Amino acid sequence: MESRRRKRLTIAIDGPSGAGKSTVAKALAKKLGYTYIDTGAMYRAVALKAREKGIRTDEETSLNTLASSLRISFLSDPSDTRVFCDGEDVTEAIRSPEMGVLASDISRKRGVREALVQRQREMGEGGGAVMEGRDIGTVVFPHAEVKFYLDALPEERARRRFRELTGKGLKVGFQEILQEVVTRDQNDMSRDVSPLRKADDAVLMDSTHRSVDEVVEEMVRWV
Repeated sequence: MESRRRKRLTIAIDGPSGAGKSTVAKALAKKLGYTYIDTGAMYRAVALKAREKGIRTDEETSLNTLASSLRISFLSDPSDTRVFCDGEDVTEAIRSPEMGVLASDISRKRGVREALVQRQREMGEGGGAVMEGRDIGTVVFPHAEVKFYLDALPEERARRRFRELTGKGLKVGFQEILQEVVTRDQNDMSRDVSPLRKADDAVLMDSTHRSVDEVVEEMVRWV
């Protein structure tokens, strides 16, 4: 029993954009004393660097090379998790709606996904990690001990994103954000490589009418 209590698990959290995966995963990792890994931020970092270097989404070879060469890392402190790419803090730069759409397009490239999935497996091997994204429980860590699929209605996910962006002083429209959410869902669920779907053994959790604390507490009970 003692060895089982001390076992550090790999926890996978999948779900669509805006369901609250990042917030919930950070809180869960903090409660458990685990490492938090935001895989979506990795695709956004590739998207940011591709835009800076003028690499188009149809230049697949260049995108593959870029994804393989970037050094992406996470640094957590009690208040936040910062994302670094080649030593540069890109936490804020990767969170724009433009980067979200561009990351969704880039994530459809097989070579990009293969490069980043390999990095993600290296980060999470050995357990003690909460990893969130679109294909963690189905592709990256199909044998994760605990899997969750976190979802919410598109309108609620759009409202959350709208509040987040306007809170940062950005001028955006709700309908524009809602359309981006719907488009992102369609892209993620229809792509040929690692489409977004619930793993057969994942626990389905709907966050539409639930607080972060309520969701996290239920996840802790499952863990």
